[in-house]
Amino acid sequence: MNMTKPATLMVLASGLALPVAGLADERWARHEIASGFMCQTAVAADFTSDGLPDVIVDAHGETHLYVAPAWEKVVIDGNWPIRPGERNTIHSEVMDVDNDGDPDYIGAVYSPGPVFWLERPADPMRDWWPLRIVDRDVNGTHGLIKGDVDGDGKADLVGNSAQPKDAYPNSLVWWRVPKNPRSAEQWIRHVFADQDAPGLSHYLGIGDLDGDGVADVVSAGKDAVTGGGNWFAWWKQPRDGSTPWLKRTLAVNQTGATNALPADLNGDGAMDIFATRGHGKGVLWFEGPDFELREIDPEMKGPHDLAIGDIDGDGDVDGVTCGKDSYVVAWYENDGKGSFRKHVIHDDQAAYDIRLVDMDVDGDLDVLVAGQNSRNVVWYENLLD
Repeated sequence: MNMTKPATLMVLASGLALPVAGLADERWARHEIASGFMCQTAVAADFTSDGLPDVIVDAHGETHLYVAPAWEKVVIDGNWPIRPGERNTIHSEVMDVDNDGDPDYIGAVYSPGPVFWLERPADPMRDWWPLRIVDRDVNGTHGLIKGDVDGDGKADLVGNSAQPKDAYPNSLVWWRVPKNPRSAEQWIRHVFADQDAPGLSHYLGIGDLDGDGVADVVSAGKDAVTGGGNWFAWWKQPRDGSTPWLKRTLAVNQTGATNALPADLNGDGAMDIFATRGHGKGVLWFEGPDFELREIDPEMKGPHDLAIGDIDGDGDVDGVTCGKDSYVVAWYENDGKGSFRKHVIHDDQAAYDIRLVDMDVDGDLDVLVAGQNSRNVVWYENLLD
């Protein structure tokens, strides 16, 4: 079913949101993939090799593949070693783990873990997806992201061990894909933020923050109750790849800080950071190279999720988020110089996870939302001119 809903628009001057009355944006169509369960994470890729992106979701105890375009449901994790109801995948990533040319699924159970991957089988709609362990010993993985950490031209995996207990408390880690990822052995773990990421860290971003030619990682800590949270920070990777990395704090007293993704937002050649306070209020960015904090939308409530990309096709980086508390999906149009215009896509949708994906293969970026409190999975079709 397609639904297009009117949406309010706000103009942002000098990085600050200012309401503008009487304007609406109807250039998005809403499509529901599934409903009736709390969904914390959803990813899209062509898992069935038919040219269309399919969707894999956390179904609060199971992993479901929804096959495009009719969104037929397939339960794919039948060989999970414990009862499905005892598992709750909080975050996920798509990656060709075994280098066989098709996408596999990586998931994280928050506490006590593990991080695992599901291998896409020969017949992804009829065969079980073999489950293998990435790491059993991290505790509190709330964010997985792929990127070339070590500069070898191959994708690595970055995550967190955010709980303040067990073997790697208050830490961030990265894993290199092993030569034989199908073995029973865990992946090699590199603890690059060794007990200096307190406050239940959320999510991660990868990029060369200081222009020295090696990848760095940015993250956020959302919880002050456990001690040391409410911060945005980045970790500088030494050129020799050794650990731990050097922590550099971006901002403190940032209530509910959750997301931080690096990109050149104002076209000056320096890396900036788009960020949200997903357990508080506010969308913001840090302007490089000194990373001065600039508010974009200080009133957005619970923007727990964040994705960045060129949404309107004008060559610069925009952002999209959904307020898990305000039930508002919004994208932020960049003018190419770091000033943003807010467009509300839909005002009755919650989210825990959001992705930018070309869902209809028409050349532009659409918005995929895993609706936790709204108990659904939806995507918004980009109809921008």
